[in-house]
Amino acid sequence: MNFLAHIYLSGDNELVQIGNLMADGIRGKRYDEFPPDVRTGILLHREIDTFTDAHPIFRESTKRLHSQYHHYAGVIVDVFYDHFLAHNWALYSTEPLEDFVARFYDTLERHYDLLTDRTRDMMPPMIRHNWLLSYRDVDGIARIMTQMDHRTGNVSGMRNCVGELLEYYEEFGTEFRVFFEELRTFCRQKLPLL
Repeated sequence: MNFLAHIYLSGDNELVQIGNLMADGIRGKRYDEFPPDVRTGILLHREIDTFTDAHPIFRESTKRLHSQYHHYAGVIVDVFYDHFLAHNWALYSTEPLEDFVARFYDTLERHYDLLTDRTRDMMPPMIRHNWLLSYRDVDGIARIMTQMDHRTGNVSGMRNCVGELLEYYEEFGTEFRVFFEELRTFCRQKLPLL
């Protein structure tokens, strides 16, 4: 899952949300350097990634992309799934997506001192280009994928994957809905144990 899903799956605790967002850049047991709730978010992120990578539905989605995008297929599906979460947000939250996103950006700014350097560097373009809200539209996904492709030196070809998103839109959407219900249940059970 990508940024929006990780934040959403953290529940209402701002520090858990922050930890979940930052987790990719925190290796090994470095999570011990953070306050307990941030640490919980980091550990939840790892649990989500493990659950996702091993899930047969997620693997089915990546298989559709593997021949063209190889090891980037999982990254692409993460973003596609965030699109379906954002696009169908009202099914998952009573809070409008715009409000959720604005509140999270405010959370990042209020807890700036807790953020890793990597997250601090990511914040300005994330907020300026409103990454979390831009997942909602296919044009936003196209922009994000172009930026991600650029970060790989344009070798991943991710800028082209919107074609597959549109071609297999119903399939990806159905896979997301079934998978995400299972992931939400998993997180509700796992979060109190972390």
